[in-house]
Amino acid sequence: MASLPVPAALGSGPFTTAQARAAGVSADRVRGPAYRTLFRGVYLPANVPVTFLVWVTAALLTTRGAVVSHLTALRLYGFAIGPERPVHLSTRTSTHSRHDGITTHRRLAPIAVRLVQGVPVTEPNRTIVDIATKVTLVELVQAAELMIHRRLTTLDQLAEYAIARHLDGVQRVRRVLPLLREGAESVMETLVRLMIVFARLPEPRCNADIHDADGRFVARGDLVYPAWRIVVEYDGWYHERSAWQRQHDTIRRELLEAAGWRVIVISSGDLTDKPEVVRRVHRALTAAGYSGPAPHLNAMWHAWFR
Repeated sequence: MASLPVPAALGSGPFTTAQARAAGVSADRVRGPAYRTLFRGVYLPANVPVTFLVWVTAALLTTRGAVVSHLTALRLYGFAIGPERPVHLSTRTSTHSRHDGITTHRRLAPIAVRLVQGVPVTEPNRTIVDIATKVTLVELVQAAELMIHRRLTTLDQLAEYAIARHLDGVQRVRRVLPLLREGAESVMETLVRLMIVFARLPEPRCNADIHDADGRFVARGDLVYPAWRIVVEYDGWYHERSAWQRQHDTIRRELLEAAGWRVIVISSGDLTDKPEVVRRVHRALTAAGYSGPAPHLNAMWHAWFR
């Protein structure tokens, strides 16, 4: 016998046993080949791909009043750290999910929420505080600067939030506040900058405008040393795969070099040898007149950037 078609009300995403019943689908039928089980009592039409967003949406159906939080919220905001599962949820109810693949956090105070990709997520400042004890110091700075760059918060707002509250994670956020820069535009730029700074080399300016000797705008650099006329650029996968971007970058670098600037290009492959990246920056600084100490690549530096 041919299987019955999936009702339109259930055909686009996860649904519960109660929703299946309301659509006329029995408990026996929902356990048939036309559907797959995501969590106990939560199902999905078999022809719908199980994406990360689908999995998160399904997890929310297991716990009434829950919102996405912690590393799952951070992933929805655009920065993936660690595995996709378990899905982290926060709730004010005393009921904790016992589903495999879900970790539930109970909150006593009201949870400030923002809709991200159509699902309720803890607001940016709370998300940063929540992950503070779950990630490395470098990852925490990357996450905070990403939120700031995307105008989801500001450095002042994050500082005010962390200073005014007594939550798990606020002390670590307070400690990294001096490291945060509002000009950072990508997590990889942040990584390269921290590699340089934690090696005790001079700190470059984030995404600064560069002008020629006549004051005319030449380019905007990722990490800029105006005093030594050096710019450090991180080129990610988009630069490597886009012919237009490669041509644009080549012309831009020619203009910078013609204006007397040295351009250091860091690619994803270069990060397999992070100490050498720092040494390249140091060699360029030294050639330009820097007389400070060599990079300090101690055991702590290697732990931060392993």
